[in-house]
Amino acid sequence: MAHPSQLGFQDAASPVMEELLHFHDHALMIVFLISTFVLYIIMAMVTAKLTNMFILDSQEIEIIWTILPAIILILIALPSLRILYLMDEINNPHLTIKAIGHQWYWSYEYTDYKEIAFDSYMIPTQELPSGYLRLLEVDHRMVIPTEAPIRVLITAEDVLHSWTVPAMGVKMDAVPGRLNQTAFIASRPGLYYGQCSEICGANHSFMPIVLESVPLQTFQDWSLLMLEDA
Repeated sequence: MAHPSQLGFQDAASPVMEELLHFHDHALMIVFLISTFVLYIIMAMVTAKLTNMFILDSQEIEIIWTILPAIILILIALPSLRILYLMDEINNPHLTIKAIGHQWYWSYEYTDYKEIAFDSYMIPTQELPSGYLRLLEVDHRMVIPTEAPIRVLITAEDVLHSWTVPAMGVKMDAVPGRLNQTAFIASRPGLYYGQCSEICGANHSFMPIVLESVPLQTFQDWSLLMLEDA
């Protein structure tokens, strides 16, 4: 999760987020090189006292500054398109979960099980146990198995919401009357926090998302316990 004074992204917890971080570094390096080159040209023009009359009209330079930006755009576009297709790819998910946005909480339905469904409310500050995170902890976490393809169907009951977990590289709008879907794979066990990223009313800031990624055996034990309690 994010920490105070953090400047970069959260650590990646899924293959897609790792690809997004690599693309971010790739694009940022290109921007840095272009900015350095432009700054050098500006400084050279300001400080140089000599003028080369042949640079004022040169067919070769015009060809270069037309083709070079096109090549740079291709170097950015190709990996970007690859990641876009990777984010849309959903092949044989091991588990499907339906996330429904409400004012102001989330509810989850494990569609592969008939009786596993629950609401997830933020724990109020006055009831928060010691060591828990304020405004980020919930009473019921969304539990998923590690290293398994997870499909999430996302919708809303009332207004627009957005189901977002930065460490997984997932952000999908929850729209009333519409069923959106996304997918991810948790690379390792842990707790991953997110929040609604669409302004949805007075308590928009108080509907966090908590993913708990656990080993497969632990997930099976949890699902059996939930079925017994249902």
